[in-house]
Amino acid sequence: MRKSIWLLICVTALVTAADASTDPFIGKWILNPQQSKYAAGTCPKLMMIEMEATDRGIRYRSDTTYANGRTSHAEYTADYNGRQVLVWGGHGPMLPVSLKRINSHTVLASYFKSFQVVATSRRVVSRDGRQMTITTISKDRSGKTVTTFGVYRKLMEKGDGES
Repeated sequence: MRKSIWLLICVTALVTAADASTDPFIGKWILNPQQSKYAAGTCPKLMMIEMEATDRGIRYRSDTTYANGRTSHAEYTADYNGRQVLVWGGHGPMLPVSLKRINSHTVLASYFKSFQVVATSRRVVSRDGRQMTITTISKDRSGKTVTTFGVYRKLMEKGDGES
């Protein structure tokens, strides 16, 4: 019985590690403002997203620079289980987020305020793993639905076929 339990634990750990190492979201991503679609004047001049593997999810960090010179930073660690986690920004806590994996190349991020979803971001990595699109739906201050579409290119590490 103990051998069976130990074997089950080992197999579960191996599958989890394999999932993390093959997660197409892992890596550094840079926004392509020319291919992205944002409301006039709101597209970042530069945005870098870095995702690292954890046991069952990711550690997310982003740094953004806007056309007016303003910058922002966000980071969190979350599993793909739909549980809310705090997002930390350069000036303290931000809206909580939850992640749900839809399939191997699609993740839905939901952002909450007072336990209500106020924005969703659908992240999709291309089959070749070189491009990620993030479609975010939220409401502006007047309550009008706003959709943004960000296109990101994966920065390849040396040895990944690109320099």
